[in-house]
Amino acid sequence: MSVRERVSQAPVRRPGRRLHFPRPLDAVASFKFKTAVVVGGALLTSSVSFWITAQLAFRYALLVALVVALVVTWVLAHGMTSPLREMTGAVRRMSDGDYTTRVRATSKDEIGTLATAFNQMAEDLSHEDRYRREVVGNVAHELRTPVAALHAVLENLVDGVRTPDQDTLESALTQTDRLGRLITDLLDLSRVEGGAVRLDHDPIEVQRFAADAVAQCRLRLRRQNGRATDVGFSIGIPAALVVEADEDRLHQVLANLLDNAARHSPPGGVVHVHAHADGDSVVLEVADQGPGVEPAERQRIFERFTRGGSRDGGTGLGLAIAQWVVHLHRGEIAVVDDPQGCRIRVRLPAYAAH
Repeated sequence: MSVRERVSQAPVRRPGRRLHFPRPLDAVASFKFKTAVVVGGALLTSSVSFWITAQLAFRYALLVALVVALVVTWVLAHGMTSPLREMTGAVRRMSDGDYTTRVRATSKDEIGTLATAFNQMAEDLSHEDRYRREVVGNVAHELRTPVAALHAVLENLVDGVRTPDQDTLESALTQTDRLGRLITDLLDLSRVEGGAVRLDHDPIEVQRFAADAVAQCRLRLRRQNGRATDVGFSIGIPAALVVEADEDRLHQVLANLLDNAARHSPPGGVVHVHAHADGDSVVLEVADQGPGVEPAERQRIFERFTRGGSRDGGTGLGLAIAQWVVHLHRGEIAVVDDPQGCRIRVRLPAYAAH
């Protein structure tokens, strides 16, 4: 079970679960007209009650008319203003960190519209609060493993249990690299989700761009493994394909896809990078020969800190960042069927010469 699934979620307090005072004027679509109805209803009922009481006991007619007017006004006005009272109570609970309360939004007037907007705001705040708690828990969980491993290596060196040989230093370097990747991914995700990413749209030759990304991926794998990688790469992209995108951000997407594919490929496996034109779009695909992704997990792997069951040292943020960047380019990214392994398809707008 993922950390996201383990986060406790308090049940939302829906207004329909308890008895409510009647709202006779909910069907009226204007608050001003409701006010006129309240005044008119009070005058009408008080006049009728005054006339009836005057026939029986004239001395009490005015008193009865006043009482009837007050009762009618109170009943109608209470129903009109009850959403405001519910929102006031909900705001007070929100100030204490409780975002589960929802107000009854059955009125058709401006207050009903406000109540609907309030419920949507409460839902958004609840999601943000839950996301914040998840991120804090996930980051703490992700940082704990490399920090503990690095601490163990350094502790062994200090105690003299291990000598600072090549293997020990490479182990420490691997953990610091993992920490660096996690911090970089967190900063990138924060910028993307916060809307602080500015895109510079330029024409990009996909063939040249993919070749550069594959070459850099080979260098990263060689540095991490200390030797040449045993995973091969195959590029099949026509020379005429051009997309309009931010090259640095698009490189971020392709680098994440290549790194994931290389980590999941078996020894001797090949990562295929293909692209083709499709109308006014360019379709870029990265496929590996690994175990693939189950259909039920294909959407979840783009969520933060989700690795699809993998424990290969990734941060669980790469595909989430890739999805955000692709969406910023008005594109699409998805896992598609492939009997050989996992195939991720990215669709981006093609470059249109102006």
